[in-house]
Amino acid sequence: MVYLTGFILVFTVVQFIVAATNLIFRPGLHEIHLKGNPLVSILIPARNEEKNIGTILNDLMNQQYANLEILVFDDQSEDMTGKIVNEIAEKDSRIKLIRSEGLPAGWLGKNFACHSLSNYANGDYLLFLDADVRIGKTIIQSAVGYADLHNLGLLSIFPKQIVFTSGEKMTVPVMNYILLTLLPLPLVQRLPFPSLAAANGQFMLFKTEIYRNLYPHEYEKKSKAEDIGIARYFKRKGIRIACLTGNESIQCRMYRDFIEAVEGFSKNITAFFGNSFLLATLFWMITTFGFIPVILFCAANIYIPYFVILLVTRILVSKAGHQ
Repeated sequence: MVYLTGFILVFTVVQFIVAATNLIFRPGLHEIHLKGNPLVSILIPARNEEKNIGTILNDLMNQQYANLEILVFDDQSEDMTGKIVNEIAEKDSRIKLIRSEGLPAGWLGKNFACHSLSNYANGDYLLFLDADVRIGKTIIQSAVGYADLHNLGLLSIFPKQIVFTSGEKMTVPVMNYILLTLLPLPLVQRLPFPSLAAANGQFMLFKTEIYRNLYPHEYEKKSKAEDIGIARYFKRKGIRIACLTGNESIQCRMYRDFIEAVEGFSKNITAFFGNSFLLATLFWMITTFGFIPVILFCAANIYIPYFVILLVTRILVSKAGHQ
């Protein structure tokens, strides 16, 4: 038990250091002057997104950067998604609707939708964007400028997560907590190790040439956590990537209640831990119940700083994730 307690204390300090690193040294998006006027293909997989698709298309039409084509893949929606896209496309010729002809064997739906969209795209950059994301007027220019400046094959952004219900507040912040206490984001861009890689499928920007050399969505066609798999795949291929936390210019409400959030996270939570259920369970046990052996087997001069570090780590994660 002494060894377990020591491990918990060391692990807690490591989490604090990683969270502090992500706050202090986090790279930020800002307006960057683009070289030339590259065409950016905005690729949106959509299934039953009638509540969201109009808003994200409106955000895109109001971008300061105008050299866009906007392709929406209607993945056999059973609602008004396709009709809404066509109505908006009548007002803006940059918008086009692509309808699914069915899911081939061996593919997951979103992965096939993204792969299909890439085959229709003409841009120098491919930006895969979820329909429930909300973006400010300068985010595309900033993202493309950042990717160009740092010669990235992939730039992914974790949007600021919007939560309203108590169930969302209990669950959604877990994603940022895992990310920002285990992965030093500045090192994702600087070191080549696949273990130092992450991405978020809500916002993934690729250089088209690199994407079409590797076709990453096809490579990860059976994966429920294709975004993380693609990031690690690119690292193994020696391609530079970056993963950033978002701010007010990119937001998302992923889930609407506790049950929906639990179902969503349970599909891919182990991907953060190299697809190891054991490591995911160990992380949960330490971060949820780790305080018990610390209280039982440590003196006050140990467990009081321990709780202070826990609290400060939570604050650092909130600040770094703009939550």
